[in-house]
Amino acid sequence: MNWEQLLSLKRFGDTNKRLRKEQDETRLGFEVDYDRIIFSSEFRSLQDKTQVIPLSKTDFVHTRLTHSLEVSVVGRSLGRRVGQKLLEKHPHLQNIHGYQAHDFGAIVAAAALAHDIGNPPFGHSGEKAIGEFFRSGKGKIHKENLNEKEYQDLCDFEGNANGFKIVTQSRVGREGGLRLSYATLGAFTKYPKESLPKKPSKHIADKKYGFFQNEKEAFLDVAKELGLEKRSDTNISFARHPLAFLVEAADDICYTIIDFEDGINLGLIPEAFALEYLINLVRDKIKTEKYHSLSNTEDRISYLRALAIGALIDEAIEMFMKNEEAILAGTFSEALLDKSKYEAQINDIIKLSVEKIYQSTEVVDKEVAGYGVLNTLLETYTVAVNNCFNNTASNYDKLILKGLPKTIKTDHKNLYERLLSVCHYISLLSDSQAIIQYKKIKGFSF
Repeated sequence: MNWEQLLSLKRFGDTNKRLRKEQDETRLGFEVDYDRIIFSSEFRSLQDKTQVIPLSKTDFVHTRLTHSLEVSVVGRSLGRRVGQKLLEKHPHLQNIHGYQAHDFGAIVAAAALAHDIGNPPFGHSGEKAIGEFFRSGKGKIHKENLNEKEYQDLCDFEGNANGFKIVTQSRVGREGGLRLSYATLGAFTKYPKESLPKKPSKHIADKKYGFFQNEKEAFLDVAKELGLEKRSDTNISFARHPLAFLVEAADDICYTIIDFEDGINLGLIPEAFALEYLINLVRDKIKTEKYHSLSNTEDRISYLRALAIGALIDEAIEMFMKNEEAILAGTFSEALLDKSKYEAQINDIIKLSVEKIYQSTEVVDKEVAGYGVLNTLLETYTVAVNNCFNNTASNYDKLILKGLPKTIKTDHKNLYERLLSVCHYISLLSDSQAIIQYKKIKGFSF
């Protein structure tokens, strides 16, 4: 892979190339990507989607929206600083093509901003609920009428693939989806493979999948434009766009540190215990006098959080530049922070977060409720959509479908597309919207 091709400014849905030297410096193409994402309705709905604590009404606990904004800020810093080092290493990118360090920052910031845009209600338990409906629930009846990869898409419903669908899916008046640059689409796609084979290797790009069968042609178009390295001759699988490693690092840094901070603020993790974990991460950066001058928990945590994020940003940059050649060759197989000098401290924090936060009674109870909500919605809408297609719809089925937005097309001739449309619609609901729809179906809205 080469940086000239990887930094494509061409927009998805366009036929013409765009040259960096011809860009308006006051409104760069990569910065337009950020604007298009942040003004999209799909991004706005993240304000009412679970990050860690489902449906929390506490003002200091993160939603998917605040998490995405923070990941984007960290991603911008990572991109700019890596960009500066890359331009020093590959001066022709600046001298001949006109790229600047902030271009890299803008690409990573935009991709990071959108990284959770495809996540359904109720966090990762929402993905699992959709998958289990088709794998072992009432949706299993469709297995015999789907091919293997289509069925796997549904059984392992993936927020990353759904996000790729959102940003590329054309509809009337919105051809090419959000019409993002190919560079941003590449950086967005952390798992550039289809759903099967599942985890064929321990390579980080094989951990999940990045697009549904419905969007495989769109992904192949992105891969071709960017010159991504092909990793399989039998299935669709490519090496990551190098900047996807920075998007992943930004996400890893934020959920490791900030989810932990939420747990402290909620009282799920004792302050003294938590501060010890954070201090272990930043021991060589902390200014003892300043730390002891802080008089309350919130200020002490904020100080340590800022130091921890700074330390991990430095580490991710060092790991990227150290392995840049392997990353470009598609042979670098781990997340940037997996082998960092802070690996032990990161693992300690994550282990404590799993025990005290992710498996807390509040989180588990609300995830259970989320399963019930999503199962009801999936059953109701899949039955209604298929009954309408087969001309066996009841009046109730017709009423149910009248409530769908006009942007959701459910009359596909292909069963897979009909089922995926239902999953896609449900994934776009916020936590509160999903509960409202559930109450309507159950007759509780009067």
